[in-house]
Amino acid sequence: MIRRCDDHDFDLIWTIINDGARAYKGVIPEDFWTEPYMSRKELQHEIDAGVVFWGYDEAGTLVGVMGLQRVRDVTLIRHAYVRTSSQKRGIGGRLLSHLRELTNGPVLIGTWADASWAIRFYERHGFQVVGSQEKERLAKTYWTVPERQMERSVILADPKWRECSSRDA
Repeated sequence: MIRRCDDHDFDLIWTIINDGARAYKGVIPEDFWTEPYMSRKELQHEIDAGVVFWGYDEAGTLVGVMGLQRVRDVTLIRHAYVRTSSQKRGIGGRLLSHLRELTNGPVLIGTWADASWAIRFYERHGFQVVGSQEKERLAKTYWTVPERQMERSVILADPKWRECSSRDA
């Protein structure tokens, strides 16, 4: 079952993010890896900035989370993680599909460029990596992350975004 997370889920969200993020250790730049990967303070900051988490609940246990954040004229998918013990079972895909149904406009996703598995996951769900110039423009418009992190990341866009951007060109 997919449900909107609330304040009572904070510790579970934090635990799932940090468990799922272990896949990035040794893949992302060392200076971006911390223990834990996301602190409680950082998670609260993301929620305060408008990230709304949705969770995949399996038999009363939250096993996956994915955030939505509306920024200007797009929706960002943020902090998509599934517990290590529950991965490779379609949970991330079901969460992503559900969140895309909640928004009518374009959807963008940022992830680490070296996280090839994450990029393939989003591509299987209809997203495409944008070019480097477009990435830089989008990063400055919709994200607030360090410049070096954006240099080491990619942005993927859904078909709605590509349709809108081709009309604007």
